[in-house]
Amino acid sequence: MQRNGTQHRNGAEPLLQVKDLKTYFFPEEGVVRAVDGASFAIYPGQTLGVVGESGCGKSITARSILNLIEPPGRIVSGEILLRDDFGTTDLTRLQSDSQAMRAIRGPVIAYVFQEPMSSFSPVHTIGSQIMEAILYHEKVSKREARARGVELLRRVGIPRAEGRMDEYAFQLSGGLRQRAMIATALACNPKLLIADEPTTALDVTTQAQILELLRELQAQNGMAIMLITHNLGVVAETADDVVVMYLGRVVEEGPVDDIFYQPRHPYTQALLRSIAMLSDEPRTRLPTISGSIPHPYNRPHGCLFHPRCPRFMAGTCNAFEPRLRPVSGQQAVSCFLYHEPEAERAVEASPGASRHGH
Repeated sequence: MQRNGTQHRNGAEPLLQVKDLKTYFFPEEGVVRAVDGASFAIYPGQTLGVVGESGCGKSITARSILNLIEPPGRIVSGEILLRDDFGTTDLTRLQSDSQAMRAIRGPVIAYVFQEPMSSFSPVHTIGSQIMEAILYHEKVSKREARARGVELLRRVGIPRAEGRMDEYAFQLSGGLRQRAMIATALACNPKLLIADEPTTALDVTTQAQILELLRELQAQNGMAIMLITHNLGVVAETADDVVVMYLGRVVEEGPVDDIFYQPRHPYTQALLRSIAMLSDEPRTRLPTISGSIPHPYNRPHGCLFHPRCPRFMAGTCNAFEPRLRPVSGQQAVSCFLYHEPEAERAVEASPGASRHGH
């Protein structure tokens, strides 16, 4: 992954490039900067893991890519560049309900939502919903669409696929619902699959099966995957590259091995320390990250992580705003432990300072 460039280490052009994306919400109480300047790239056939605590903007970033932000939220600025056979499209310039955007959802970018029970209609069968996705985007008969649906359910490992087509979401277990959701997302052979916490609330065995399924499907189709999770074990197992998000910003990015074996940002280091290891003594208390994510209306000045950071430097971290910069090889980090603050913009009491907090 080349930092903010356009070429991957294997020479490929990115399929999707997010540049300085800002998605804000405007409730009556104030402004919530859910995504506040995120940048990253996703490459064909690769898996990008996006990690961070709940509330760091991972899901809003994903929903921004598909233009699924509902009022009072909207994309304020930035670019989301999709490169496909027809050239480069900036998705931020498309209307959410436009024909162009609908043509991208499904055939180009598909989304596996966090909670499949709320994503499936409770009054329509699983099969009818898979068929609807196929019939909307492709000129095929209902019989062909049903046959495709059965084949998709088989591909994702659902037993008795023919019969399951006529069942409802509430009749399936959590693991089968998640598989059916993946089958629906794959109905039109997307180039990019966004999987938002695809293994949350599943038992460990089912988690492993779902991850193995995603790997197999990726190998068959060559599709890219954006895997959003707070589970670093899942990322270690499946991702090629990793983006670490905190309060709507990317604070570190790089190849998965670099992130796990040489984490640079104190936030990344703290996340990794909180994972249980097989070598831990029984009943060992795991380290936790001090404090909690700041209230959306009370964002810190300077480095967003500084109130929780064990390596906080007074006069620097609370006065300047670090930017994502290369540190070594393929890694980039947003931290003054690795960069001098002179080049950064001061966050002093000035007309521009209000955008960092209320």
